[in-house]
Amino acid sequence: MTRIAYLDYVKPTLLFALITIAALLRAAPAPAAGTETLTVAGGCFWCVESDFESVPGVLEAVSGFTGGQVANPTYDQVSKGGSGHYEAVQITFDPARVSRETLLNLFFRSVDPTDAGGQFCDRGDSYRTAIFVSNAGEKAKAEAAKADAQRALGQTVVTPILQEGAFYPAEEYHQDYYKGDKLVFTRFGPKRQKNAYKAYRKACGRDARVKQLWGGDAPFAGS
Repeated sequence: MTRIAYLDYVKPTLLFALITIAALLRAAPAPAAGTETLTVAGGCFWCVESDFESVPGVLEAVSGFTGGQVANPTYDQVSKGGSGHYEAVQITFDPARVSRETLLNLFFRSVDPTDAGGQFCDRGDSYRTAIFVSNAGEKAKAEAAKADAQRALGQTVVTPILQEGAFYPAEEYHQDYYKGDKLVFTRFGPKRQKNAYKAYRKACGRDARVKQLWGGDAPFAGS
């Protein structure tokens, strides 16, 4: 094939490829304009997801894993330990309706930020609390919320503020577990997911401990 003939062949092929790519890009869903995300770890991600999806201005809360070295971890990998990951929740919110500062203050008052070994009945590294930030502005807001929580409690707050990394959504059955209607078998007997969640939350002592720490400032205890 001569150079001219080769170019005559390549040009329409390249043009077709570019048109196809442009069409795919147009079809891909664009990120929602004006939204922000906040990623936190607060023990059982079912509970954190349930709490924050009740907040006006929060558009979505996704249970997942972050902070570790294993790519695309499974729940079993994280719960067994050694992955470095936290059980975490990525909260998407509309800052015109609820501020990052408000969400951070709600977060501290929905956990035991004095516990370095886990949360409530869930023990181990993957159940520790943490806040993940992506820039200096987010870090400053997280530090201010942490200082405020420490003043309010009069105790040392051990929740670290960490650099945000990859967030891996947990398996589908973990998402919205707190309102699922699927029948599951638990140590409390067969129950619908939403009822199993309520039984677990009560047995784990989450709300009792949060009320003990924060009193009337606990925003979700008893939900």
